[in-house]
Amino acid sequence: MRVLFASLASVGHTYPLIPLAIAARDAGHEVHFAAGEDVHAPLAANGLRPFRPADSFYEIYAEDLEPELARLRPDLVVHEWGLPGAAIAAHRAGIPSVWHGFGRMFPEGIGLEPPMKIAEAPGRPHIDICPPSLQDEDFLATADRIVLRPVPYSPPAALPARVGRHDSRPLIYLTLGTAFGTTELLTTAIEGLAMLDARVVVAAGRVRPEQLGDMPADVTVRSWVPQAELLPHVDVVVHHGGSGTTLGALAAGVPQLILPQGADQFANADAVSAAGAGLRLLPEELSANAVAAHAGVLLPRHGRSGHREAARAIAEEIARMPSPDEVARRLPEFV
Repeated sequence: MRVLFASLASVGHTYPLIPLAIAARDAGHEVHFAAGEDVHAPLAANGLRPFRPADSFYEIYAEDLEPELARLRPDLVVHEWGLPGAAIAAHRAGIPSVWHGFGRMFPEGIGLEPPMKIAEAPGRPHIDICPPSLQDEDFLATADRIVLRPVPYSPPAALPARVGRHDSRPLIYLTLGTAFGTTELLTTAIEGLAMLDARVVVAAGRVRPEQLGDMPADVTVRSWVPQAELLPHVDVVVHHGGSGTTLGALAAGVPQLILPQGADQFANADAVSAAGAGLRLLPEELSANAVAAHAGVLLPRHGRSGHREAARAIAEEIARMPSPDEVARRLPEFV
């Protein structure tokens, strides 16, 4: 079977699809991946045949993909929630397709059109990687869902040396993702975390590390770290509330402090906080002292285990969800 995956050209939208695409490849299917060139390197490294439709860079519109569908004639198209153009193109071409989620069903008003409102792509099922306990209740009640375990993906790389040290102090991971981080916000969060007796690893994202100035001795800053490999080693994650980091921390059973800035991050922060698996700080509440106080509550040595136990319960829920290999074997059902 020939399967075409399609996503926006960003880490947050492409990486959630890679585990299933790899599993489909391993199951013997011929896999192609439509996306802008910014994400081609990890796709090519995994043998997923990436290509850029037409002149697309980030978004892909139906008109961009239609000639590629005529060329490839896939048996199935797997398109993520942020790419309605792929759903429309598949529908027009008469090719079966399924949506692929990247977390909780996102709220309206964040710049993406909810897939259920795409009139030109009706009635297709959703591959849902969000554990049911955190998923939007209306979506759970109304959508045709194919449950898939969220498997964090990172291109292979060495972890910072600080991670492997024999040190009894807890390890905190700070990231603001690739789209929302600013020098001011990172500096504030680092200042707060440096007040704690902990090791801190920072993924600076779009902020250049030299813009942050001199760092305390216990803080390591890198432009990028292999997050999927790092998360099992950390005690607390402090982050922006992007779906990938939220689900990655939950899969590792790690409590999190969320500093939402935009998009679906506020909804993710609300869901994690309501589940007891973490805390949140809204923009108007943010200060170095607030970051220190909230992150300190989540540290294991403080004897407050409620957030950690809630995170581990969700990790167990995630572990029970079907694996990418199991879902890949089901893909012919949707043709």
